[in-house]
Amino acid sequence: MQNNKLKSLKKILPKHPNILGRDRFFNSAVLIPLVKIEGEIHLLFQKRAAHIKQGGDICFPGGGFDKKKDKNFKDTVYRELYEELGILKEDVKIYGQLDTYSTSIGVIIEPFIGKIKKKAIKNIKIDKNEVEKFLLIPLKFFYETKPLEYKLKSLVLPYEIDKNGQKIEYFPTSSLGLPKTYHEPWGNDNHKIWVYKWEDEVIWGITSMLIIEFLKKFNKIK
Repeated sequence: MQNNKLKSLKKILPKHPNILGRDRFFNSAVLIPLVKIEGEIHLLFQKRAAHIKQGGDICFPGGGFDKKKDKNFKDTVYRELYEELGILKEDVKIYGQLDTYSTSIGVIIEPFIGKIKKKAIKNIKIDKNEVEKFLLIPLKFFYETKPLEYKLKSLVLPYEIDKNGQKIEYFPTSSLGLPKTYHEPWGNDNHKIWVYKWEDEVIWGITSMLIIEFLKKFNKIK
């Protein structure tokens, strides 16, 4: 029986590998929106409302994939653009997609690139429950401005000490007989962070990384 299964193995393996365990992560999609104003390309950003998760962050429009509403990740982009900024699907031309980004905190992001009609910007209707404001920043700013570079240390915590001094064990590395390396928090400090400063705003994290990846692609156009 096992020999028969081996013969069938090739048939059941994916022709186009996806992300292993995708269903266990938070799946999302964003749009890197290009807007042409007076002959100059701008990037459209939004500032998250202060009272929501990651409030005050500058980000691209987008959000979580909804199985009930979205057939695919492109649908997620169209839906979120309308819900957050009131931008209609017919006012967006999606050119394609950057590589999928899997974060260290269990979030998978599908970044699309597209152009938004100038008239749609004039008719933006912000959902104040999610968005504080939107920003248009000339693309040349990111070409002319070298981002600041920092590093974050990422740690895996098998346990924590609470405010009462009690140990809360999440993963019993010692009793499982795992090597001593895993009895204490472990990780690395090679998680690079890029930071752009635009007027009074700070653009960092995933958003700045997506900007840099987009610029790499854009630079290849002759």
